Amino acid sequence: MAHDATMGQAEAHYTTTGLDHRKILMWVFLASDCLFFGALISTYMVYRSNVPTGPGPEIFDIPYTSVSAFVLLMSSLTMVLALAALQRGNSRQARLWLLATALQGAVFLGGQFYEFNVFVDQGLTITNSVFGTSFFVLTGFHGTHVAIGVFMLLTLVGASWMGRLKPKHDLTVELVGLYWHFVDIVWIVIFTVVYLIPS
Repeated sequence: MAHDATMGQAEAHYTTTGLDHRKILMWVFLASDCLFFGALISTYMVYRSNVPTGPGPEIFDIPYTSVSAFVLLMSSLTMVLALAALQRGNSRQARLWLLATALQGAVFLGGQFYEFNVFVDQGLTITNSVFGTSFFVLTGFHGTHVAIGVFMLLTLVGASWMGRLKPKHDLTVELVGLYWHFVDIVWIVIFTVVYLIPS
């Protein structure tokens, strides 16, 4: 009977691939998000030279954005450290690494907000050219994804403070980590296409 119960529990949580169904769903979601960002990036590449009025890519401050990109990429390391700490049973250390990851995400968002304001002051808006529209939509949607990730990370930090994040919940942290790493990888592509490749 105990064996049957164990089998039933396994069937309730795992697919025939041997992976938890929640992980499969996360991979499916990330695959669909790849298509979404692929469309946005392609649109930007088509219209980035379409600047009939207002400033264009020449106003980008690459050194400043590089620092923001570095901060976001380093957050992937702290995310890995958070999961590893939880799997070792060190909830306090996992909580600190999760908080560090969320703070780095918040720093990136603050940098993006500042950058957007500078661009608007210099005349680049979402409405003055197709370039401006494609740029703000692309980077804005990525920023929204980062903000969602920060919210999820802070939710995990709160759960840890209340003693509800244990080593047995490592899959939850792993799934948030998958989402966070995806957001970081997308930014590498966006940063390369938007800031580093000349139009």
